[in-house]
Amino acid sequence: MQSSAYGASLAGGAFDLASFVRQPQTILRCLSWLFSIVVFATITGEGYVNLASKAEAQCIFNGVESACSYGVGIGVLAFLACVVFLILDAYFPQISNAKERKYIVIGDLVFSAAWTFLWFICFCVLANQWSKTPEKTVVPADAARAVVAFSFFSVITWALLSYFAYARYRQGVSEFDQEYRDPANDHSTPYPPAPYASGPSSYQQSPFSHNQEHPGEYQPPAY
Repeated sequence: MQSSAYGASLAGGAFDLASFVRQPQTILRCLSWLFSIVVFATITGEGYVNLASKAEAQCIFNGVESACSYGVGIGVLAFLACVVFLILDAYFPQISNAKERKYIVIGDLVFSAAWTFLWFICFCVLANQWSKTPEKTVVPADAARAVVAFSFFSVITWALLSYFAYARYRQGVSEFDQEYRDPANDHSTPYPPAPYASGPSSYQQSPFSHNQEHPGEYQPPAY
């Protein structure tokens, strides 16, 4: 029997674009997608400057190359993940296999929680390095502040995505628990109970026991 956990019993309905766009997960993914573009595009376009005292272009965050590289890497991966999960969210109502639905929900939960943490690290690193930058007047300060701000906004959106993914996971687990029934306690089975189910007291008495216990008096044969 096909399990109905994780909403598998509701699969197969027509795709409703208006309902999909209004879902909180869709809105948060679009915001996360937009924030990731701002972060990695800003660092790529304005995150490096040529200072008179340096021969090569330097990262605007205190000249720490790893800070800019980290922001770009996290932003690009978040951008790609948002696209993938948006496609999965749109295709999710059509999936009738409960196991596939479970894997998608768990993957969403794990990735969202991981990226919440990584965005928090990104925000802390960029904010710390920007506070240590000595020459703020010769670097695009507005771009640096925008990267720090949208890194913080990304922490919020990915944390909310983690919350919704966890709620969907808990709902699926609850549906599975309600669906499962112990066969020993299932009284809806069409098969009758075994004849020995009621214990030894249900055994029938032998039809010859009465005659064996009271055989009667012996009568000799007549000649």
